[in-house]
Amino acid sequence: MALWRLLCLSSGTLFLLVFCLYSHLRLLRAEQVDTCDHLRLGQYLCKDPKIDEATQEPETCRDSTAWVECLPAPNVTCRLPNGTEFRFSGDEVGFNRTISCRNVSGYSYKVAVALSLFLGWLGADRFYLGYPALGLLKFCTVGFCGIGTLIDFILITMQIVGPADGSSYIVDYYGARLTRLSITNETYRKPHLSL
Repeated sequence: MALWRLLCLSSGTLFLLVFCLYSHLRLLRAEQVDTCDHLRLGQYLCKDPKIDEATQEPETCRDSTAWVECLPAPNVTCRLPNGTEFRFSGDEVGFNRTISCRNVSGYSYKVAVALSLFLGWLGADRFYLGYPALGLLKFCTVGFCGIGTLIDFILITMQIVGPADGSSYIVDYYGARLTRLSITNETYRKPHLSL
């Protein structure tokens, strides 16, 4: 009987010790508040960027990046960049998130396609995009007898041929944009299975 009491007492002590340790760790975890820019999806909402009417890119676009303001959800507590903890009501800006944007310099996609379709046989599309030598060659050969006109129309429509200065076309921000996919050293490649 004494052994049974000792066993019950030791198991109760062990349970109490585990419970105290769990409560202490939970309290420590609750005290550690992460910074606002480390919130998970669903804990914040980022505003849409303000779009410049002339360039159709975000107004804050510099060097292919722009920033938008993000608002943490109501009752979310996080640490601001100055180190203070703040409990948000859903109306305050908590942090800024960067988004990508494109470098544009005044060449409209719609104008380039229209020139290629209607005046491509005169080389107007190439003159507009900043390729005067190719424009003159297309003018003298009547668009390479129509074949060059068709090829240029396809290349401009697919946004493969762009402005000569290396910038992007002005395309409506919520319009049909093409994003080129490329493989870099950081691209994950799934290994092929050998049969």
